[in-house]
Amino acid sequence: MKNKNTGTRLVVILLLCFSISYSQNTVKKSIEKPNIILIIADDLGWNDVGYHGSIIKTPNIDLLAKNGVQLDRFYVNPTCSPTRASLLTGRPSSRMGIVAPIGDRDQTKLPDSIPTLPKLLHQNNYQTALIGKWHLGLQLSSGPKAYGFDYSYGFLHGQLDQYTHLYKNGDKSWHRNGEFVEEKGHVTDLITNETIKWLSEIRDSNKSFFLQVAYSAPHFPLQEEQKWKEPYMNSIKDSSRRDYAAAVSHLDNSIGILLEKLKEQKLDKNTLVIFMSDNGAMENWDSKNEYNGVHPSNATLGDNKPLRDWKTSNYEGAVRVPCVMYWKDHLKSYKNSGYISVIDLLPSILFLAGDNKLPQTVEGINVWPAISQNKAIPNKEIYIRGHLQECLISKPWKIIRTRHLKGIPEDYELYNIEKDPEEKNNVWNQNEAIATQMKMALENQFKKDAKKVNNENIK
Repeated sequence: MKNKNTGTRLVVILLLCFSISYSQNTVKKSIEKPNIILIIADDLGWNDVGYHGSIIKTPNIDLLAKNGVQLDRFYVNPTCSPTRASLLTGRPSSRMGIVAPIGDRDQTKLPDSIPTLPKLLHQNNYQTALIGKWHLGLQLSSGPKAYGFDYSYGFLHGQLDQYTHLYKNGDKSWHRNGEFVEEKGHVTDLITNETIKWLSEIRDSNKSFFLQVAYSAPHFPLQEEQKWKEPYMNSIKDSSRRDYAAAVSHLDNSIGILLEKLKEQKLDKNTLVIFMSDNGAMENWDSKNEYNGVHPSNATLGDNKPLRDWKTSNYEGAVRVPCVMYWKDHLKSYKNSGYISVIDLLPSILFLAGDNKLPQTVEGINVWPAISQNKAIPNKEIYIRGHLQECLISKPWKIIRTRHLKGIPEDYELYNIEKDPEEKNNVWNQNEAIATQMKMALENQFKKDAKKVNNENIK
C-alpha cells in the first residue's frame, strides 16, 4: 500500500511539474514581443503601387497588401525630414521647428531632449537599427546613433547619387555607425545587403528588434540598370517615367529579398512588417543646379492620381500615401479606412512592445487595437504643417491654409474629403459654421509650433 501511495504521489508531482512548465511556456509565448520592420520608400506616389492599380509592377508590396491591412487613410508630412521626425517622436514635426527638408549644410537636427522611438524601445529590451536614409541631422554627430539606434548604416542627407553616394553638393553622406565609409554599388542593393547581413549576423537573437529600412528609391537621381527598365519598354513610352518605374521595381524586388530572409530565419511569424512612403510623389525634377549637371532632368516622375497635387503641398497627393501592415497569422486581410497619422505609429509600436507609458511630448494615439480587430478608429484631429501651407483634418473635413509674407492675407480652402477625395470643390464659402470651427482648431494647433518657425513674417 505504501509503494502504491508513493507511486501516486510521484505521478501527481510529475503532472504538476508538466502543468507548470506548459503554463509558463504558454504565457511566455502569449506575451512574446514582436519584431518590427518598418520599410520606407522615398517619394512613392499613391498610384505607384500595383495594389492601387498602377502600371508599375510591385508583386512583393502587393503581397503585403493582399495578406495584410491596407491603411487607406494614412497621413504623413508633405516632405521627408518632417515625416521622419514625426515618426520617431510621435508628434507633429513643426513642434520641433522641422517643416521642410533639411538641406545643404543646414545644422538643423532632432532636438536632443525629445524621447525617440528607438530610445523608448530600449527601455523595453529591444535592439534597434536604422539602415538607409536618415535626413534628421546632416553631420555624423547628429546621426541615427545619437538618437537611440544601436546600429546605423546608410546616408545622412535627403538624396544622393546612387553610385558615388555623394549628396547633390558633393558632400559625403554614406556612413556606418558614425563614420564615413567608401563602398561600391547601387544604393538600393547596398541597403538590402546590409539589412540581410544585420538580420543574419549582427542582431542579438535573444532580443526583439526594431529595424527601420529606409530606401532612397524612387527618389531622383534615377540610375537604374537596363534589367529594371526592360519590363516597361513597351508599356511606358516616357523615358523619365520608365526610369522611375524601374526604381520602384528595384525597390519591390529588394522587399521580396527581405521577406524571404525573414522566412528563412523563421522570423516571419513574429515580425510585424510595415511598409509606407514618406510623402507623395514629385511631378518632375530639374537637375541643372545639382550634381554638377551630370544627371538628366526628369520631366515625369511619380503618379498621385486620383489625388491632388504633388510633394511639398498639403493636398492629398502629398500627404496621403500607401501604407500596409502585415503580420503573418496575426492580422486579417482587409482595408482600414480609419484616419491614421504617422505620429500614431510610435504609440502603437510601443503598445506592441508592452509599454503603455507614453512621454508627455507624444501627441499620437495607439491605433493598434483598432487595426488588429478591424474596428473604427475614433475621430481625431490630424495636423500637418508644410513649407507655407498647413492643414487640419477632422473627418470628413479638411481645412488648408496657404500663408504668405506679412501683409498678404492667407488663403483658406475647405473640403469634404469623404465626398471629394480629389479636392476639386472648395466649400469654404458654403459652410460658414464648419469653416469657422476648423479655422479655430487649425490656429490652436499652429500656436503650439516652435517659435523659430512662427516668426513675425509668417502668420
